[in-house]
Amino acid sequence: MTALLIAIFILGYAGIALEHQVRVNKAATALLIGVLCWTVYMLDIDRMMPEGSVPSWFTSKIGHSSEGHLNREYLIEGQLLHTLAEIAQILFFLMGAMTIVELVDAHEGFALVTDRIRAKSKTKLLWTIGWLTFFLSAILDNLTTTIVMVSLLRKLVHDRPTRKLFVGLVIIAANAGGAWSVIGDVTTTMLWVKGKIGTVETASSLFLASVACLLVPLLVMTRWVKGDLEVAPVGHKGHLDKNLKPWHQWLFLMLGVGGLLSVPFFKASTHLPPFMGMLLALSILWLASEWISHTLDEQTRSSTGVLSVLQRIDMSSILFFLGILLAVGSLGATGILNGFATWLDQTIPSRTIVATVIGLVSAIVDNVPLVAAGIEMYELAANDPFWMMLAYCAGTGGSCLIIGSAAGVAAMGLEHIDFMWYVRKITPLALLGYFAGMLVYLLQVTVAG
Repeated sequence: MTALLIAIFILGYAGIALEHQVRVNKAATALLIGVLCWTVYMLDIDRMMPEGSVPSWFTSKIGHSSEGHLNREYLIEGQLLHTLAEIAQILFFLMGAMTIVELVDAHEGFALVTDRIRAKSKTKLLWTIGWLTFFLSAILDNLTTTIVMVSLLRKLVHDRPTRKLFVGLVIIAANAGGAWSVIGDVTTTMLWVKGKIGTVETASSLFLASVACLLVPLLVMTRWVKGDLEVAPVGHKGHLDKNLKPWHQWLFLMLGVGGLLSVPFFKASTHLPPFMGMLLALSILWLASEWISHTLDEQTRSSTGVLSVLQRIDMSSILFFLGILLAVGSLGATGILNGFATWLDQTIPSRTIVATVIGLVSAIVDNVPLVAAGIEMYELAANDPFWMMLAYCAGTGGSCLIIGSAAGVAAMGLEHIDFMWYVRKITPLALLGYFAGMLVYLLQVTVAG
């Protein structure tokens, strides 16, 4: 049955990759494999559940029960619901960030930014967007940054083929920027929380590698993107077409950006999950929107209200994220991912290669369980080069496929980017950047050593 579970995942993954060829929405495929994987696990639980998975406290809670009943109860309460709770945190975070961005956009807040970006050259804009995304991702996180930058690109680049290239760079830049900051990527945060890496040590060790990871694709893409930006087409809907005043725009831009920036500080000060800080920021914007609505005419009120904005949230992307993370969660619950990590450790003697392979595999499956397995593989001192390599590789390797990172999934949903288009156009660039950054880090360690 383990082989069947893996086969379902691989076939479903292929269906997602060939979404346009099979003409089935990727969300439907992801939900199907997510449910089927857990179903297969449950039907053969006595053989598929890893030995020693059920903790003693859970056994005491259930009481005297048969092994089969105990395993089924633990699968539901200890594994499935636990996995669902972790997924829900990501989904609530994503929905909160998307709603905040849509609220700022509805009140024309981003027009204050786009109007000040004077670059008419595609090349200049490419470099501006790339480095802005890189540094913003280190402050926020790669997911939130991607949502914000894609929204800005919709205002700046009206030619869709060109905009898709820009969005591809945003994914690479967001993941590279998140890798050198302990709050920029969930896997880096995991290593930080576990005491494997330090804040200053991570930034000093991985900054140059992350810069190389972005710089190489940026230099290559510069040769592709030539000329000036196209003028907005006739009839294109511009900003300030509503009964909005400049202070409305400034208020929502400041509240939106301030709310997004406050999330890492909220987590650090309260130790609550990041989605709580995101929901707090959303609630503040919602209250402001309700208050402002009394000063607007009926037409403007109906287009800027939160209920109207919520209808523009792409729920198919949310459901896709739910399905794919459920499927990956089943691989972790059955011990397949841990087994893969152990196999890597036993087969490959070089920790550098192990970290590199984990990073590349994270483009296919979720990097969180891979890093969790990697943490258990070695007993090494804090800030050991392996932990730094693992942080870099797991953070940037996901750029190699569009569904390999939260940033990619968000961009895929927002811009409806085709999986195979990304493989043809962006994956080679992401791989070049990935290996360039790894080379820079190894050279840095060699010189320092």
